[in-house]
Amino acid sequence: MANGARQPHAALATLCLAVITAQLDTSVVNLALDPIGKDLDATVSQLQWVVDAYNLVYAVLLLTGGLLADLAGRRRILISGALIFGVASIGCAVAPTAPLLIAAHALTGVGAALLLPASLSIIRVIYPDPQARQRALGIWAGCNGLALAIGPTLGGLLIHAFGWRSVFYVVVPFSLVGAVSARATIQESADPAGRSFDITGQVLAILSLAAVTLAAIESPHSTISLTAAFGVTGFVLFGLFLAVERRKGQAALVPLTMFRSRSFAGAMAGTTAMTFGMYGTLFLFPLATQSLGRLDVTSTGLALLPMALSFVLVSPFSDAVVQRFGQRVTIALGLATIGIGNGILSVAFMLDLFMMSEIGLLLTGIGMGLATGPLTAVAVSAVGSNRGGTAGALINVARMVGATIGVAALGAIFAAVAGAENGFFAAMTVGALVQVMGAAVALSTIGR
Repeated sequence: MANGARQPHAALATLCLAVITAQLDTSVVNLALDPIGKDLDATVSQLQWVVDAYNLVYAVLLLTGGLLADLAGRRRILISGALIFGVASIGCAVAPTAPLLIAAHALTGVGAALLLPASLSIIRVIYPDPQARQRALGIWAGCNGLALAIGPTLGGLLIHAFGWRSVFYVVVPFSLVGAVSARATIQESADPAGRSFDITGQVLAILSLAAVTLAAIESPHSTISLTAAFGVTGFVLFGLFLAVERRKGQAALVPLTMFRSRSFAGAMAGTTAMTFGMYGTLFLFPLATQSLGRLDVTSTGLALLPMALSFVLVSPFSDAVVQRFGQRVTIALGLATIGIGNGILSVAFMLDLFMMSEIGLLLTGIGMGLATGPLTAVAVSAVGSNRGGTAGALINVARMVGATIGVAALGAIFAAVAGAENGFFAAMTVGALVQVMGAAVALSTIGR
């Protein structure tokens, strides 16, 4: 195994570009749904699947992407993911019909499932020192916030000036530059010794994640029996997956010994709780605000800036907070701050107090900045560098599960409660409570 980087800081810049590529797409597509629907004569269901096709494919292939990074070469998989993402984005931009757009956006999910686990695995390799790795992961996490910061505003301006297709074209240069830069700044590294592709585990993981993700995606507009069928099928398949992985031991796709680490399990739970509230907020705030006619698309993107910018600005300094108070307290403080932000946002929205809503979004972003880097550092540091791809994949699975369930659950609460103000209040209150529970789990499981 090579040390992974010719110059670690140049490599980190490339990896940050990779995460911006994936997250920028996610943050701009939601704004384009209305013009897409009008231009392609798409149904509401088709518009939902423009978003959900990406989420579904990304979720089910994360573990495969992480394993491939460890086995076939981390740089190779990173570059492959970037190129797939760029080509698929062009496909989205030129799609003449809604079904073709859905298919192309699903392909971008393949690219993201290769990109993100590989990027975390490379960070684990090129920063063997835990403190340097913590600092690097804080910067990496801040790039998530940077994409959130520029995405909605950039998307709104692009749609207004050039139409919806421009939001897909804009990510193509990022992905291509990232692929070229990776060749120049990152050395190849892999750890195939004692590992196998574990085809049985792969199939069961893909099917179980697909069933659970579909249950969350379809729950707002499907019958209870169908949602339950997806959910039960997913959990049965997950049980079979655990049985297979236990039998394979260290050669498994996901060695279950990883979860004997209380810190690793706590990081997974904390990440799920964090993205439950984070993505629930990003989904509901624009929906509720625009449904009441309080803000237009561009103004909504600008209103989300305090959340995104505070995430960007705080993330690189999360390491300093960790050095002072430790990972456990920093993570718990971050999750609790998100909870406070969600609580303030719920009350402010009910009372139609715009500046108070901005304070709630600001606190939510600060909490995300405090928690994201340390949670990721705990997860990838709990295993050796030879399992970096798997750990990176698992922490992203936790992010995706939290995001998908958060959007589905909080969206269902919002829809079930009469009145947009009351629905938003109820949904954000639940989001705040989940953050408090996540903070409690972090305090009880994660080492200092």
